[in-house]
Amino acid sequence: MSERFRVVPVAAHESAFGDETDGDTVFDAGVGEGERAERRGSVPILQYSREPNKYGDGNPRESSPFIHNTDDYKGTLYDGKNMALFEEEIESNPMVSSLLSKLANYTNLTQGVREHEEADEDEGAKKKKVKSPQMGTFIGVYLPCLQNILGVILFLRMTWIVGTAGILESFIIVSMCCSCTMLTAISMSAIATNGVVPAGGSYYMISRSLGPEFGGAVGLCFYLGTTFAGAMYILGTIEIFLTYIVPSAAIFKAEEKALEAEAMLNNMRVYGTCCLTLMAVVVFVGVKYVNKLALVFLACVVLSILSIYAGVFKTIFEPPVFPVCLLGNRTLQNHGFDKCMKTDIIDNVTVTTRLWALFCSGPELNASCNEYFSLNNVTEIQGIPGLTSGAISENMWGSYGPTGMMVEKDLPSVPATASPQDKDMPYVVNDITTFFTLLVGIYFPSVTGIMAGSNRSGDLRDAQRSIPIGTILAIATTTIIYLSCVVLFGAAIDGVVLRDKFGDSVKGNLVIGTLSWPSPWVIVIGSFFSCCGAGLQSLTGAPRLLQAIARDGIVPFLEVFGHGKANGEPTWALLLTALICESGILIASLDAVAPILSMFFLMCYLFVNLACALQTLLRTPNWRPRFKFYHWTLSFLGMSLCLALMFISSWYYALVAMLIAGCIYKYIEYRGAEKEWGDGIRGVSLNAARFALIRLEEAPPHTKNWRPQMLVLLNLDSELSVKHPRLLSFTTQLKAGKGLTIVGSVLEGTYLTRDTEAKQAEQNIKSAMSAEKTKGFCHVVVSSNQRDGISHLVQSAGLGGMKHNSVLMAWPGNWRQSNDPQSWKSFIETVRETTAAHLALLVAKNVDSFPHQERLSEGTIDVWWIVHDGGMLMLLPFLLRQHKVWRKCKMRIFTVAQLDDNSIQMKKDLQMFLYHLRLNAEVEVVEMHDSDISAFTYEKTLVMEQRSQMLKQMQLSRTEREREAQLIHDRNTASHAALNDKADAAPERVHMTWTKEKFFSNRNREHNATMAVRDLFNMKPEWESLNQSNVRCMHTAVKLNEVVVNKSQGAHLVLLNMPGPPRNRGGDENYMEFMEVMMEGLNRVLLVRGGGREVITIYS
Repeated sequence: MSERFRVVPVAAHESAFGDETDGDTVFDAGVGEGERAERRGSVPILQYSREPNKYGDGNPRESSPFIHNTDDYKGTLYDGKNMALFEEEIESNPMVSSLLSKLANYTNLTQGVREHEEADEDEGAKKKKVKSPQMGTFIGVYLPCLQNILGVILFLRMTWIVGTAGILESFIIVSMCCSCTMLTAISMSAIATNGVVPAGGSYYMISRSLGPEFGGAVGLCFYLGTTFAGAMYILGTIEIFLTYIVPSAAIFKAEEKALEAEAMLNNMRVYGTCCLTLMAVVVFVGVKYVNKLALVFLACVVLSILSIYAGVFKTIFEPPVFPVCLLGNRTLQNHGFDKCMKTDIIDNVTVTTRLWALFCSGPELNASCNEYFSLNNVTEIQGIPGLTSGAISENMWGSYGPTGMMVEKDLPSVPATASPQDKDMPYVVNDITTFFTLLVGIYFPSVTGIMAGSNRSGDLRDAQRSIPIGTILAIATTTIIYLSCVVLFGAAIDGVVLRDKFGDSVKGNLVIGTLSWPSPWVIVIGSFFSCCGAGLQSLTGAPRLLQAIARDGIVPFLEVFGHGKANGEPTWALLLTALICESGILIASLDAVAPILSMFFLMCYLFVNLACALQTLLRTPNWRPRFKFYHWTLSFLGMSLCLALMFISSWYYALVAMLIAGCIYKYIEYRGAEKEWGDGIRGVSLNAARFALIRLEEAPPHTKNWRPQMLVLLNLDSELSVKHPRLLSFTTQLKAGKGLTIVGSVLEGTYLTRDTEAKQAEQNIKSAMSAEKTKGFCHVVVSSNQRDGISHLVQSAGLGGMKHNSVLMAWPGNWRQSNDPQSWKSFIETVRETTAAHLALLVAKNVDSFPHQERLSEGTIDVWWIVHDGGMLMLLPFLLRQHKVWRKCKMRIFTVAQLDDNSIQMKKDLQMFLYHLRLNAEVEVVEMHDSDISAFTYEKTLVMEQRSQMLKQMQLSRTEREREAQLIHDRNTASHAALNDKADAAPERVHMTWTKEKFFSNRNREHNATMAVRDLFNMKPEWESLNQSNVRCMHTAVKLNEVVVNKSQGAHLVLLNMPGPPRNRGGDENYMEFMEVMMEGLNRVLLVRGGGREVITIYS
C-alpha cells in the first residue's frame, strides 16, 4: 500500500486557537487539499501547558512530566484517521507515542542545575543542555555516605565511650544506633524507589509522603540538625587544633587547674567563631571550591581508618610505647614531669623529681607532701598493651561516675583522707558526669549521614537501584567498622587510657592516635581535615535545604530565605544558618551539642519510617517501590527505636524537639499548607473517615448525641455570588464549629452547559464561607429547575452517618412581588419534603439583619413554644448562646394557654422541665381565649383570596397584573379605614390568669358570637362567601402576631413554631400569606419546624 506524504509548513496557517505556530511541520498522509483545508479550522492543535499542576508544589519538574511539560510538541496538529474517535479529547489525553517520546527526554536535574535553569528562565535566556547523570552506586552513593557517617565522634569520643561504658554496653549502644539507621535506610530505600526522587533528600521524601505539615516540620528539624552538625564539626576541628596540634595557640590560659575547663570553653568560642566565619565566606564565594576539596576530605577519612586498623594489628607483634604513670591506682596527667618516679639517683645522690614538686611543698626530701602521695608508690604501665595482653577482660564493664571522679585502675592502693587540694593535683578526672543515656546521645551523631546518597539522586545514573544498594552497604560497612573498633579498642588499649578523654595520661596525644601506624599525626591531621570538610558540607547543605523549604511556600515567614544570588546560591539562608550555627558554637562543648542534633536527626528518621509504614499499611495505589525488601513491621520497629533513642538520650531535649516540630506543624496547618502532594496523612484521614462513617451507619444517634447537622440552602445572584451571606454567619454561630455543615445551592440548566459556572459558584460559596468563618462542605447542583435541584440536595447531600438532619434557608421575602410563582411554590415544596424526610427546618426571616461578628448587647432571645416539636425550640437558643455574639442574651420562653388550661400550673411545670433540662430561662404563660373574629381578619382574608383568584383566573401581562393588584390593594385599604370608623371590633385581651368571673363572662359573650358575625356580614356581604377555613387560619395568624409583637418586639431574636403547609396544594399561596401575617412587625425571626424526633432529654 503506497502512501503519499506531503510537508505542509504550519507557519503559513492559523491554528485552531488563533495562534501562529512556530514553524513546525505537519505530515499529511493521503489527504486532499480540500479536505485538509476544511480540517484545519476544526481539528485542535495539540498544545500542552507549562503551568505547574494545581496540586503540585509550584515546581514544573514536579508536575506531570508526561502531560504538562511538553514544549517540544507545542503546535503539532493532530492528523490521522485511525484515532479519529479520540480526536476531541486529544488535548487532555495525549497519544501514547507522544507520551513515550516525552518520557525518553525526561531528565531529573540536580538541585544546583535546577537553580541555574530557573535563573535562566527568569532572564528569558535559552535553556542550557544538561548532561545526563553518570554517577554509579560506588561513587554516587557509597562513598558520600561513608564520608558523612564516619567523622568527629569516631576520632574524638569513641575510645572514651568504650572506656566509660565498657565493651559490652558500648556494643549495645553501637548496635542500637546502627540498627536504627539500617531500618531507616530500608524505609528510605522503599520511598526513594517509589518513583523519581529529585534532589532534596529526606525533606522531599517526608513532605511528599506525609504532607506539607509534616514535611515542613520535619524538614525544618532536619535543617536544624544539619546546622547544629556543622557547629559540632567546627567544635571538633577546634578541639583537635587546640588540644593536639597547637596547644600553645590558646588565647585564654588558666592559672589554676580548676579554671582550665572554663578557659578551654572560651578558646573554643573564639576560635570556633573565627572558623565559622571563614567557612561561611568560602561557601558564599563558591560551592565549587568545597566540591573540589571533597575528594581530599574523603581520602583523609579512609587513610585514618586504615591507619587505625594497621596500628591495632601491629600491637600484636610490637605494641607502641606510650607509658602511663600511676600514683597508687590513680592516673596522672603526664604533662609536668619527665620521669614517672618520686626520686632519682644521680651521681649516687638521691634527688627529687619534677613529679615530687607537683605533690610536695618543695624539692627537699623532708618537705611536706600530699598524704596520698606519701602513702602510695608510683608505677608505670603500658598505655597500649596490645591485642594479646588480656586487656579485653578488664575493659568489659563500664565505669561511670560524677564530675571530678578520678580515673583509677584496678590496683591495690593505700587510701588517704580526702583533702581540698586533691582537685589541684595532676590527676586525670572526669570532666562531666557520665551515664549510659548520655553516651547514647553523644554517640548517635556518628551514625547520621545516611541521606547523602538520596541527596545526590539527581546525579545518579540509576537512582532507584543505586540509593538502596549504596546506602545499605555504607551503613553495613560503618556498622562493621564501629563494632570492630569497640572490640579492638577495648582489647588493645588500657582502661585508664580509654577513659582519659583528652589523652592527658599519654603526654596529650589523641588517644585513638596512639594506635595509628605509622604515626599518631596521621590520625590527628586526618581527623582535622575530615572535621573541616564535614563542617563545610553542613554549611553547604543546610542553606539549600532551607531554600527548598522556603521555595515550596509552605512556611510563609521563611519565603525571604528562598531568594539568593543570581545563580541561585542561597545567600539569606546561609546567613541564618551561620547565626544558628554560632549559637551551637557558643555552647562550646562537643558533648553538649551532640545530643541536640541527635534529637533532630532522630525525629527526621522517625518520620521517614512512619511514612513508609503508612504507605505500606494503607496500600496506596501509587505505592509501588522497586525495592522489595521492606515491610511495615520493620518501619514500625525503626520508628519505635527512633522514639526510644530520643528519650533515652535526653528526655527534655526530646520534648523540646517535639514541641518545636509540633509548633511548626500547627503553624503550617494554620497559615500555609495549600499544597496537595498526595501524601499518606490524607490516606490516613480517608481511612479513618471511612471507618467512622461505617460505624455511624450502624445505629441512629441517641438523643444525647443529637446536634444540628445543617444543610444550608443558599440563593445566588446573577453574578453567582451569595445573596444572603449572613445565613452562613448564623450557621457558624449556631454550630460553634461543631458538627456537620453542608452548604448547597442550585443552578438551573444542564451540567454539560453550565459546569464552568457551577465550579465558579462553588468557589464563590467557599470564599463566602471562609469570610464568614463557616467550616463545612460546599455542594452546587445543576438541575433542570430549582425545585428538583433542592429536592436532590435534601435527599442526597451527605454520606452515610454524616448526613444532615436539619435544613436552614432564608424566607423568600419578595415572594409577593415575584412574577414567577415557582419561587414560593418551591419554598413550600421544600417544607413538605423536609417534613417527609423527617428533617428539622429552620427558616430565617430578615436574615440580612442578623448579626455578623459584632457582639450583641444585653437583650433576649424569645422562644414561642406553641406546639411540641421534639425540643428544637429550646435547644437552639442554648446552642446560640455558646457563641460570643449571643452570649450576653437571656433566654425567655413563652407558651400559650387555652381556655381549659391551668396557666399557673403550666408555668410551674415548665419551670421544672427547664430545670431538669439544665436550661436557664424566664418562663411566661400567655392566655389566648377564643375571641370574636374581627373585621380586620375578614378583610385580610378577602384581600388574600381576591388576589389569589385574580392571579389564577386572569392571564395578565406583567404591567396589567401589577396595576390590577395595586387597584385591589387601594380599594380594600379604603374600605378597611371606613370599617374602623363604623364598627367597634373587640380588641384582643391578654390575661395572665383565668378566674371564675372571666370564664362566665366569656361564655356569655359566645352566645352573642353568631349575631355579631351576622352584623359583620351585613356590613359587607361578600365576606359571607369567604372560605371559613382561611378565615380561621388568618384569625390565628393575626391574634398570634399581636401577642408576639406585644411581648417580643424588642427581642434580638424570636423563635416561632412553623406550621406545616396545607395538604391541599391549592392553598399554598394562602399559606405564605398566613406566615407573613404571623411574622409582621418582627425584625429577626427564626421559624422552626421539628424533624419528628426528640432532640433534647432530661437524662444524663
